[in-house]
Amino acid sequence: MNFNAEKPIYLQIADAVCARVLSGELKAEDRIQSVREYGAELGVTPNTMARSYEKLTADGVIYNKRGIGYFIAPDARGLILQRMKSDFLEREVPEIRGKLKLLGLDYTVFKD
Repeated sequence: MNFNAEKPIYLQIADAVCARVLSGELKAEDRIQSVREYGAELGVTPNTMARSYEKLTADGVIYNKRGIGYFIAPDARGLILQRMKSDFLEREVPEIRGKLKLLGLDYTVFKD
């Protein structure tokens, strides 16, 4: 995985896990690698991986079965889609609207 210097690594890893869920590579109730295994694979410290897993747990994407490991939550895909749609509408759409207005364009430029 190639990391971007403009975003914390633990968030990039969390985003990558979410992308794997959305693509279907990871499904509800799939067990994911341990913090140490996944960290070693990506070449990051266990502390960085732990922060990623803490974020994913707080977001409801994964959950921990004590002594067994981490698993993809049953509703992870829906939660991820909901969050991504909300982020898109709140952050990206206003920026796109602003650029369209600045350039003197309207939404019809997107129609075929």
